Amino acid sequence: MEYHVSKKGSNLNPGTRAEPFLTINTAAKAAQPGDIITVHKGVYREWVKPYRAGTAAKRITYQAAKGESVTITGAEVVTDWVREGNIWKTVIKNDYFGEFNPYQEVIYGDWLMVYDRVYHLGEVYLNGRSMYEATDINKVKKPVISKSSTEPEFSKYTWYCSIDDYNTTIYANFHNEDPTTGNVEINVRPHVFFPAKPGYSYITVRGFTLKQAATQWAPPTAFQEGLIGPHWSKGWIIENNIISDSKCSGISLGKDASTGHNEWNHLKFKQGTQREREVIFRAVNGNWSRDNIGSHIVRSNVIYNCGQTGIVGHLGCAFSRIESNHIYNIVHKRELAGAETGGIKLHAAIDTVISRNVIHNTHRGLWLDWQAQGTHVTRNLFFDHDSTDIFIEVSHGPTTVDHNIFLSPVSFQNIAQGIAMVHNLFAGQIALSQELNRYTPYHVPHSTAVAGVMMFPGGDDRFCNNVFIRPENDDTPDKPVTRSFFGNEPLTETEGFLGALTYTAYPVGTAVYTGYPSCDDEKAWENPERAKKGLEQEKLPVAMEGNLYLNSALPYQKEKNAAVNKGTAIAFKINRDSSNVVFHITNPDIFKKAAGKIIATDTLGHGFQAEMLFENPDETPFIFDTDFFGRPRSKKPTPGPFEVKNVEIIEISFA
Repeated sequence: MEYHVSKKGSNLNPGTRAEPFLTINTAAKAAQPGDIITVHKGVYREWVKPYRAGTAAKRITYQAAKGESVTITGAEVVTDWVREGNIWKTVIKNDYFGEFNPYQEVIYGDWLMVYDRVYHLGEVYLNGRSMYEATDINKVKKPVISKSSTEPEFSKYTWYCSIDDYNTTIYANFHNEDPTTGNVEINVRPHVFFPAKPGYSYITVRGFTLKQAATQWAPPTAFQEGLIGPHWSKGWIIENNIISDSKCSGISLGKDASTGHNEWNHLKFKQGTQREREVIFRAVNGNWSRDNIGSHIVRSNVIYNCGQTGIVGHLGCAFSRIESNHIYNIVHKRELAGAETGGIKLHAAIDTVISRNVIHNTHRGLWLDWQAQGTHVTRNLFFDHDSTDIFIEVSHGPTTVDHNIFLSPVSFQNIAQGIAMVHNLFAGQIALSQELNRYTPYHVPHSTAVAGVMMFPGGDDRFCNNVFIRPENDDTPDKPVTRSFFGNEPLTETEGFLGALTYTAYPVGTAVYTGYPSCDDEKAWENPERAKKGLEQEKLPVAMEGNLYLNSALPYQKEKNAAVNKGTAIAFKINRDSSNVVFHITNPDIFKKAAGKIIATDTLGHGFQAEMLFENPDETPFIFDTDFFGRPRSKKPTPGPFEVKNVEIIEISFA
């Protein structure tokens, strides 16, 4: 059955093409497994709550009508503004909001690190753009441009709210705009497309513009909200949508509240990482398994202007595919800070494939935290991130990262182990650290079953056939600097975040692994010194081969036959106005001279802690015999993401 929804319809209609429903939720209540809900052009101001689940054989599909523009929004238009001096005011009765008033709810949760002020879940949108919440009415009358925002000029468009027992009053500075013309909206709903309860599996959402939700902060130890998401279920497909302006997270593939909800903040007496371990074991003892949770597909979406993450997930993201998405301008206001921000932020992304995404202009591009076991990161483009392109934290692996392009000043932040870096291009530094105080789980291969827990001496990493491009004329000394946990500014040894971890970073290259044993060392894994000090605290061996270092990038001191060149062989330019990155292969001979061997599962072996092979989620072996574009590799492949044969100009578009 195909149901139709139209702005010209009625909820008393049968939902046919000739007599469509008026609202999407009415169609949701009618739909049975196998049915399709087609929504026709217009703006739908509702929180769509799927009423039934589909099945693996009979999905329930929500789709925009072909060739029609369909917007679903969590906001409402407000026109009754009254001028007060140089600002405007609107007074809204509290019962207008029902049970959820986003101007009364504050952003709150574990791992949120905003201590100097309060933000509310509400937003005010001028011509579709989210304005800036002020701390008092005087800062609305006399706004100050934000020094951290990525849109400083627009940050002077400010608002402030006050609430009493009866009314919510919003003050706003629209400057030269007239808000009475219908160009101002306020968000009033916590979600746009999100089941009210867990367990609504096998749903497809396709082709919509989804925007403006008053979502709450989404840490791994709480119910993870999103503008759209499956809410702890299995087998969703979210594709070809435009998703924007979530107060916190755009898409949530995360956990529900039943395994724990902000207990660190609520109960105080246990620290956050202990609470997170408890969350994981509750989930393992509950219904978290491949049969029930995860296996989602998120593809070909555009996700932008979200305050915390483009995509967030803990546990519920396992066994999923996240591919061909364009994610940018995340944390763009630079208001929210903490341990859960980024283009994509996932915990326990077991056997999840993250492929062919373009992620730029966020704080961190991709953050894989805890249990990135069997995670495969391949053929993604990263640039213009404040902190780092990819951050892998307290995971035992094996995690495979191949054919990616990392163009930010810090390419890779690593406080994990068991990572294989193959055929990537690094234009930024690697920041490296150990963690001997946090114990996190590793799993039975390709399963949610926990096999053990351990901390992180570091190492067990492989770097094969990568290209490292040090910036031309880089006069950075060839020695390490210390970088902070939540940022990447150079620090002295005594600084750092609340006494927490710091990272060592060298100029571009693998020299940051100086002091780690090599897998080529005789009896590297049975080193008696390691045994004396305790195996669990000594750095694990690392393997480096076939890497190309340009512009005097710095290799690991024990790498055999490292190809180091004082000059360059490839140049790149990020064209933000024309939305492309252009690479110019200027000296193919340098690549050909550095050509190595085909890397495969047999080459990479298995991760130390999980004793699991570096292999595909379906347990087939890796064989890296095609390049970034799927072109066949030579028998002796050139390093980096592109198979280099001649002088060539390579363009990657991200519009």
